[in-house]
Amino acid sequence: MRKQTTLDEFIIQRQKDFAFASGDLTRLLRDIGLAAKIISREVNKAGLANISGGAGVMNSSGEKVQKLDMLADDMLISCLQNSGEVCGIASEENKDFVKIKPLGQHEGQYVVIFDPLDGSSNIDVSVTIGTIFGIYRRVTKSGPAQLEDFLQKGTEMVAAGYVVYGSSTMLVYTTGNGVNGFTLDPSIGEFCLSHPDIRIPEDGEVYSTNQGHYNKYPREVKAFIDHCVDKSMSLRYIGTMVADVHRNLLKGGIFLYPPTKTAPSGKLRLLYECNPLAFIIEQAGGRATNGKGRILEMEPKELHERTPVYIGSKNMVEKAEVYLNLVLEEI
Repeated sequence: MRKQTTLDEFIIQRQKDFAFASGDLTRLLRDIGLAAKIISREVNKAGLANISGGAGVMNSSGEKVQKLDMLADDMLISCLQNSGEVCGIASEENKDFVKIKPLGQHEGQYVVIFDPLDGSSNIDVSVTIGTIFGIYRRVTKSGPAQLEDFLQKGTEMVAAGYVVYGSSTMLVYTTGNGVNGFTLDPSIGEFCLSHPDIRIPEDGEVYSTNQGHYNKYPREVKAFIDHCVDKSMSLRYIGTMVADVHRNLLKGGIFLYPPTKTAPSGKLRLLYECNPLAFIIEQAGGRATNGKGRILEMEPKELHERTPVYIGSKNMVEKAEVYLNLVLEEI
């Protein structure tokens, strides 16, 4: 029987791939893995433990917060605080970032941004949801974290990943040297390497978008969707960005959330959702754009900035860009 490689073992083996191989990032990634195990356990018993449903509050973006949103947010913050490797944390659920005090004389050199539970509207109906995270080295030299530590381009990320909680729990991450996936084995409580060196197909037969918003989309976006329909592509939309992107990463496809008349800047968050997933998709050979340029090269102006996004298989995103760059009269 072939020996399974656990997430902890893999991270340690690949530590030399990190730009700063001091062990700090290694420990940080392992702490995120621990938080993901606990969140997975809670997700799987949500209906039995009175932790499903709304929490009766709104998050920083004016959206209803679910009980599991709060639990996942608290768990990630707790694990990251205990690691001693971070000086600041920013979450989609909180208006401002959280400064982390040093543990003893050891001052954390990283900041972490995350969406604790992407797709939380799907929680109560047991549809796939997920956690998204990105890690940066701080740009300030010492002391408490500052806003500029978080407002970095996606190109400056040192690691990014996500966890999907579905028929199985899977963690996918990159440190800029390829993408690897790990499936949680509940019998031993460990993430085990199941998808080494993931490469996204250059083409696909799936497009993922909220087709119900079609009439709200710009004309050039409608033209691209019409192209997908004319080519008999399959529409697959889960309503959880990380789940749709995960499927397309493995099978090929494109996910798009364009601007609309009511959300001209798009709906999805640059820091918490688009940058980490763009980093992963690019590392797997795919492409991610906001319709005007590369997602990872966008200069963030605020923590909760939104952006349109078109992400997935390289050839499909490039085809979308052709339509997005056409003069309207030529469509």
